[in-house]
Amino acid sequence: QVRPVESGGEPVQTGGSLRLSCDVSEYTRSDYCRGWFRQTPGREREWVANIDTGLGNSYTTDSVMGRFLISRDNAKNTVDLQMDDLKPEDTATYYCAAATTTSARGASCTRESVYNFWGPGTQVTVSS
Repeated sequence: QVRPVESGGEPVQTGGSLRLSCDVSEYTRSDYCRGWFRQTPGREREWVANIDTGLGNSYTTDSVMGRFLISRDNAKNTVDLQMDDLKPEDTATYYCAAATTTSARGASCTRESVYNFWGPGTQVTVSS
């Protein structure tokens, strides 16, 4: 099956910016959550941001509040993550995910278990 595909991950210096993009064109007919997660070796996957398409709301985790912004580009069918003022602790593999199952309806889009489609990830490395 076609999976979400991330792009935009690159090495960057502290304080720099990146814009990640996720192609979700295959999931626009029936989806409830579109989210960004990140993971480093030895740690569990961490929720970063999401859009609840049903409610029309967006959220970001506290550690990136004021620095990251999730948005939708309906013309391109993408979900983007604008990342500003990057810090070394932001270094991780970033994953785009979509939730389309009926079980996702009414569930929290911050929970990893809600998502059923995951991209392969894109690496973001922030040098100190």
